[in-house]
Amino acid sequence: MLSPDEIEDAARRLQEAERTRRQIDLLSLEFPAATMDDAYAVQAALIRRKLAAGRRTRGWKIGLTSRAMQSALSIDIPDSGVLLDDMVFADSATIPPDRFIQPRVEAEIAFVMKAPLAGPDVTIFDVLNATDYIAPALEILDTRIRRTDPATGRTRTVFDTIADNAANAGIVMGGRPLRPLDTDMRWIGAIVSRNGVVEETGLGAGVLNHPATGVAWLANRLARYGSAIAAGEIVLSGSFIRPVEARHGDTIVADFGPFGTVSVYFG
Repeated sequence: MLSPDEIEDAARRLQEAERTRRQIDLLSLEFPAATMDDAYAVQAALIRRKLAAGRRTRGWKIGLTSRAMQSALSIDIPDSGVLLDDMVFADSATIPPDRFIQPRVEAEIAFVMKAPLAGPDVTIFDVLNATDYIAPALEILDTRIRRTDPATGRTRTVFDTIADNAANAGIVMGGRPLRPLDTDMRWIGAIVSRNGVVEETGLGAGVLNHPATGVAWLANRLARYGSAIAAGEIVLSGSFIRPVEARHGDTIVADFGPFGTVSVYFG
């Protein structure tokens, strides 16, 4: 296990990397024996630092929900991160060119909760009952840790991703909100284009067979640490497409068909 000093130092470096837009080296190379609990400890320390600086929590994000992404990192469970108030952007927002380091975008379904959701033993039916509405969303990913170590060629592990707040950087919600039982979320799909060219397509079933499954997983994981999903919080349920690279001057649009569109422009 990492020592308290090592956890705090890693969190400090991640916060500084975000501020300066200069990535740090792989934490997994520095701490090869670190566990997933260590990674979440670093993430928690990072969030404490942000809250101390005046940020407010807005909810949660769930990642690594697809089989392909889990296989790439040799894990069989999702991961999670914390949404903060400065990560929330309006539909069709312009992202300042100096905001992120290497942004990527994913299409997801966002859950907005009307009631708290606390594990253990939360099911998708509990999630649906506790949800006020769902809405089309884009998640903006960024990485404050190098994707690949230049000296060894080693790539990020799940430890790096979780410690880095699950690569979370922003959320854009748009389209048409709807009640959770008004449609089969497994069949909610999106066509994601960059500058008018279709890059990815996917269906909600790509998220653990049902997007609410990820929310139930999150509530049950948080229960292990004495935490829960609160009423009013947003939960990004996980991407059903591969990440789309967002370059300066790119417009990313996710067309959710009858549920509307959500877009973002990168200055």
